[in-house]
Amino acid sequence: MIRPPLPADEHQRQATLDAYRILDTPREAAYDDLVMIAAAICDVPMAVITLIDHDRQWFKSAHGVEGSETPRDIAFCAHAILDPSETMIVTDARTDPRFSGNPMVTGGPHVRFYAGAPMRATDGQPMGTFCVIDDRPRELEPAQRSALEALSRQASRLMELHRVSQELRLQLDERAWYEEQLLHYQQELEHENADLAEQSSTDPLTGLANRRAFSRTLDQAISQAQALGTPLSVAIVDIDHFKSINDLHGHAEGDRVLQSLGAMLLSTEAARGRVARFGGEEFVRLLPDRALADAARESEYLREAVAAMPTGLPVTISIGVAALHAGEDASSLLARADQALYQAKREGRDRVCALP
Repeated sequence: MIRPPLPADEHQRQATLDAYRILDTPREAAYDDLVMIAAAICDVPMAVITLIDHDRQWFKSAHGVEGSETPRDIAFCAHAILDPSETMIVTDARTDPRFSGNPMVTGGPHVRFYAGAPMRATDGQPMGTFCVIDDRPRELEPAQRSALEALSRQASRLMELHRVSQELRLQLDERAWYEEQLLHYQQELEHENADLAEQSSTDPLTGLANRRAFSRTLDQAISQAQALGTPLSVAIVDIDHFKSINDLHGHAEGDRVLQSLGAMLLSTEAARGRVARFGGEEFVRLLPDRALADAARESEYLREAVAAMPTGLPVTISIGVAALHAGEDASSLLARADQALYQAKREGRDRVCALP
């Protein structure tokens, strides 16, 4: 294990951190919400907002991690703040000489993967990091890294708002300035929250809606179709023999195929959220105002287009289509589309099957 050196300007960095008066403050829901979002987006069991103090690492908020602080000498984040302009990523701490003998690696919580985005004050000094942790080696998708960095900026702005609020309590006679500053930071927070909401509803690999976002869209579409008496269909799309693509050509090629299919599906729909990655190699498409025959015909066009995609690999898809019945809910509709998909697979794949 290599102990983290002090930054060259450690005295100024510590003075900046002390000026924020955030150390040893109580837990706050605003920070707890951010670490929950980080854990969900990055698909990790642990996420922490840390501040690096004189000789300790203190947790402003933590998800999946016990305690409120650790010694600075064993803190991954004490290494991360040495380059505040970059997110530090450790894919397997056991093979990194800085951390291989670290007690947090050799013992609980058995850290393997770490990604820490430094949180910087307005003067550029790093106060700590927004980090995500896993107990297994892994990588971070580019979109997940971007989300983590956005969350780090969000936490920094919350701390800046805390600092400003502390100072403003001493300047209540300047009320107009106080209200202007508060509004400014509130607008920035709302903008960041809108970005985070977008990322939490999007599949990071393909850019399509994820399962949760699609479920909301489908529920709304079913309610509208039943109220207006209009048809509605769904199609579940599955890449044939996708495991073989990963096994023979590697996961990077598999990801490229998923992205290509996602781009094609996205190009078919003007309304956002009507196509989604349901998980793995499975996608789903919402087809409002389409009876079963029309939906099956459009799915056949999609099947032919995928077979002609210039991926460099032979890629085909199987599609199951189902149309909404009167009084039917989303789970029943999707279950029938899934049955149609399995029928397509049983009949030899690379085909469309529709269930009335």
